[in-house]
Amino acid sequence: MSQPQFNLPKIVLLDLWHHKWVLLLACAVLGNAITVVYTSHVTRKYTSQWDQMLQERDRLDIEWRNLLLEEQSQSEHSRITRIASKELEMNRPLPKEEIVVRVP
Repeated sequence: MSQPQFNLPKIVLLDLWHHKWVLLLACAVLGNAITVVYTSHVTRKYTSQWDQMLQERDRLDIEWRNLLLEEQSQSEHSRITRIASKELEMNRPLPKEEIVVRVP
């Protein structure tokens, strides 16, 4: 007896065609899984960038506070007077050497 010849690819394609809703749902599940993985990746990347930016903001805030302190210490009256008298050899004028200018 001769055995019937089966065309396996044709049988598989016909079976898939008859169950096209199952195939469509499988594709939808696969697409959804890929979307979830991609979204998780992007979210982690943005969260990491956010943390780095917060650290940079904190570092810049500390630097700003240090600069304010330095500015205050550099502009103290006693320091300016000391530099003017020692380094620039400036002296306060005597009262008889002062000239008062008045604007009418």
